Amino acid sequence: MQVHVFRAKLHRVTVTEANLNYMGSITVDENLLDASGILPNEKVQVVNINNGERFETYVIKGERGSGVICLNGPAARKVQTGDKLIVIAYGMLPLEEAKSFTPVVVYVDENNMQVKN
Repeated sequence: MQVHVFRAKLHRVTVTEANLNYMGSITVDENLLDASGILPNEKVQVVNINNGERFETYVIKGERGSGVICLNGPAARKVQTGDKLIVIAYGMLPLEEAKSFTPVVVYVDENNMQVKN
């Protein structure tokens, strides 16, 4: 049996931009992608702490070290600049492996720069 597990998340990142006139997705600083293991083009769930919105989109690699968290296209309507988000990636694992799997959690400061837990 395979089960869905949360494998990585960016915890409490801050929205830096919302670009309604883009095709869609979330742009994320490449440093945060590297730290979390979340891949460009990967489907993620976005949870807006400020308003409770939850939606899925895909990731676009943003400029390394920029701190960018930009919601693009229709998703831009679900956030405001300054909102706090949790970005979650999921994966499939065999049940026995899932029981001992430890996900990656990346914590950030107010500028979306990784901090130690």
